[in-house]
Parts: sequence; structure tokens; C-alpha cells
Amino acid sequence: MLSKVLLSILIVSILFTSPFKTFANEEDMDEAAVAAEQKEEALLAQKREELYRRMETLTHIPWYYIAAMDRYEKNIQRKSKEKNEFQNDRVTAITISPQVWSGGFNPIEDDTNPSAIGIFHGIGRDGNGDGLAERNNDEDVLYSIAEFIAQYGTTEKDVRIALWNYYLRNQTVKVISEFATIINQYNRTYFAGDSFPIPRGYNYTYHNTWGDPRGWGGRRIHEGTDIFAGYGTPVRASRWGIIEIKGWNPYGGWRMGVRDLDNIYHYYAHLSSFNKKLKVGDIVEPGTVIGYVGSSGYGKPGTSGKFPPHLHYGMYRDNGRTEWSFDPYPSLKRWERAEYAKKKKKK
Repeated sequence: MLSKVLLSILIVSILFTSPFKTFANEEDMDEAAVAAEQKEEALLAQKREELYRRMETLTHIPWYYIAAMDRYEKNIQRKSKEKNEFQNDRVTAITISPQVWSGGFNPIEDDTNPSAIGIFHGIGRDGNGDGLAERNNDEDVLYSIAEFIAQYGTTEKDVRIALWNYYLRNQTVKVISEFATIINQYNRTYFAGDSFPIPRGYNYTYHNTWGDPRGWGGRRIHEGTDIFAGYGTPVRASRWGIIEIKGWNPYGGWRMGVRDLDNIYHYYAHLSSFNKKLKVGDIVEPGTVIGYVGSSGYGKPGTSGKFPPHLHYGMYRDNGRTEWSFDPYPSLKRWERAEYAKKKKKK
């Protein structure tokens, strides 16, 4: 009996004298975890950027295009079954298939001999000078893809042509070009921060409405979350991104579409008006006001008032082949919690 009591005391003592940091609440835990993850990602981004810039020196292909291509493939692999088979040994994500690397008729699938690869018209190259062209080596892969692009030239038009010949998909070329525009504009590859679409200080309410039935224009599901707010309430960009669409849609009324650096398309609909300073192709940052809450839509241009004013917020993911809607509610809640945590921290 005594031994059981002593054991209980020992367990309690261990729990309350744990060497690991404790947190006052779940918000503190989330904030600490995000900070740690961001620090690690920033260090990795620095290593990648050094590689991109080195490849530009060797091949004269703009480093931000190599970085954009790498970022695109990282995003694709994140939600795809086609994971980077070497992801544990590399810091970059571009993956070249054995057939393209070694050459279609090469009997050695993962050939590392640069001369043999050249004979079979593979694109594998030795990028670090060790005499081997290794498909699992960051320098070899980046140098090989940059040399492939360089065959078409070094201008931005040449790069886009090369990207099309490599991916054979217009949407992929468009997305990589958008990524390159943002990276080149800020001269960096690491971008952190999010914003809830409605600024603090404005009244709003929302709950999870993704997947609910909709009837106007035919039976369909609701591909987003409705955030109800007063007419004219500012609507902000939630992520770093580039404006792909701005204008009228019969369903969404005055709407804007922004592609972020995780290859997620953000759809802001039923606006009353836009930020007149913004146009298609412009870069937005988290917190940039892109428009204002309204009740436009469900008819010809200018139709309004068929429902209470609200922001329809949708998110769409691209996997390199197609694009589909997914539930934005968890992201909205996470961004909202983060903003409240920042507010509490400032007090």
C-alpha cells in the first residue's frame, strides 16, 4: 500500500517538475509551434536560395524561376501521392523522372554517368563537379533543370517556353511564372504571415457552410464559407499572392481571385466594390484591402440585394492536373485565432 502511495507521489512530482516548457493555454502552444516551424523553414529557405543563385551564376537562368519551379513542385508533392522519393536527403523538391534523367532508351534507369546519359539524350548533369550525375543530389538536379531551360534561351519568354515543354500544361507555366514574379519582386523565397479576411474592429459572424446545398443556377454545393458583415466592411487578402481574376461572375457577383505561394486559389465573392488601385497581375500581401463586403451576384452585372451582405470565401487547390474546392473553415479559424493571440500579446 505504501509503495503505491510513493509511486503516485513520484509520478506527480515528475509531471510537475518536467524539464519541458509548459504553456498557459492552447493559444500559447499554437504560437510557439508556429514560431518554431517558421524558424526552421526560414533556415531551409536560406539554404535553397544559395543553391538557386549558384545555378543562375552557372547557367544564366534567372534564379527566381528556378526557385518558383522548386516551390511549385514542393506544393504539388505536399498533397499528392507522387511524393519526392528523395525528400529525406534533399532540401529542394524538384524531382526528375528516371526516363527523363537517364534517357528513354537507356538500359540503366538511374544512370549516374554523364557521358552515357548524354548518349541517350537524358537531361541529367553533374552540377557539383564530382563526376556523377545523381538524381538524388540537389546541385545535380537544379543544374540539370537549369541547363534544360537554357537550351531554349535565358529570357523570360524563353523560360516559359521551356517550362511548357517540360510540364506540357499551361496552368503550370502560369503558376510558376506568378511565383517567379513575387519572388523576384521581394528578392527572397521565404514568406510568412496570414490575415483573417475581415479586419479587427468590424462586426462579423460565420460558421462552417462548406458543402451546403445551393439552388440558384442549378443544384450544386456551396464551395466556401460565408462571413456575414456590414455592407462596405473592408475585405483583406489572407496570404501573399497575385491577382488572377477581377470582375463580374453571375454566381459570385463582383469577385476577385488570388493565387498564393502554396498554389491555393482564394476566391472572394459578393463584393460591393474593389480596391481601385489593384488590377490583375498585381501582388497582394496579407492584410492588403482588396475590396468591400456586399451582396452582389445571382444575375447580370450589377445585380445586388438578393441576400444579406456577406463575403463568400473559397479556397481551391491545384495538384498539377486539376483544381478542386476544399473547406476553408479550418484555415479561417486558425488565422482568426492567430490575430486574437497577437492582440492579447500587445496588451
